Parts: sequence; C-alpha cells; structure tokens
Amino acid sequence: MTPQTHPVEQTHPVDHELVQAAADVARTRCRGGNHTMAAAARARDGRIVTAVNAYHFTGGPCAELVLIGAAATVGAYELDTIVAVGDRDRGVVPPCGRCRQVLLDYFPDLRVIVGTGARTRTVCITDLLPESYVWADHQLDTD
Repeated sequence: MTPQTHPVEQTHPVDHELVQAAADVARTRCRGGNHTMAAAARARDGRIVTAVNAYHFTGGPCAELVLIGAAATVGAYELDTIVAVGDRDRGVVPPCGRCRQVLLDYFPDLRVIVGTGARTRTVCITDLLPESYVWADHQLDTD
C-alpha cells in the first residue's frame, strides 16, 4: 500500500483591506442573534462588496451567500477574493460546506481568506473543496 498524497495548498497574499472591511461590518452591523457574521469580497474591478448573514431557525443564508446577491445587485458578477468575519471580534471564519459548494459553483477561480492570526492565508476555493462535484459541469446544454 502506498501512502496517500494530498495536493499542496497554494497560498496567495492576504488582502488585509478586505479582512478589515468585513471586520468593520461585523462590528457595526451585526446586532443580536440574527446577524452574527459579515463577509466582504473584492470584485475583479477592485470594488469591495459587503454583506451580513440572515440567521433563521429554518436555515437562513450565510453572509457569503447574501454577499453573492449583494454583489450582483451592484453589478459585480466576477469576484476575486472573499472573507467572512464573526461578530464580537471572533476574527476570520472559514466558509461552511454549503457556502464552499456554492462559491465554487459561482466562482471556480475564487480565492478565500482563512485561518487566524499569523496563520491567516488566502487559498483557492478548490483547495477547500477538493474532488468536488461541480454543478455547472452537470447541467444540460440548452443550445
């Protein structure tokens, strides 16, 4: 039996301005139990888009998913990097499994800021969801 090897995670520079934007939104807009996470993404054109989660016992959307809609609302359809930050100074929080899948489906080249403190780094979404199902690859060709 040969040992299983894993691909090496490729890291990219951390966009500290993006982390700060999410932290500012978490600090100023997250109030009570309904809004506990903030997300910020940098669009390919350089704009920063922010959003907060909408917690609900039925499974309301995470901040990253709300951000996809907020970005589309302002015409930012191509996102480069995303980060989520928790309220009460919890810092960077990695996306949940559902968000990882949706982010991969919408933005297969997206970079995600993860980790805490000195271990904060930027990785490709594919590194967070290896050998994943890609929704777009399985859609019927309608042409």
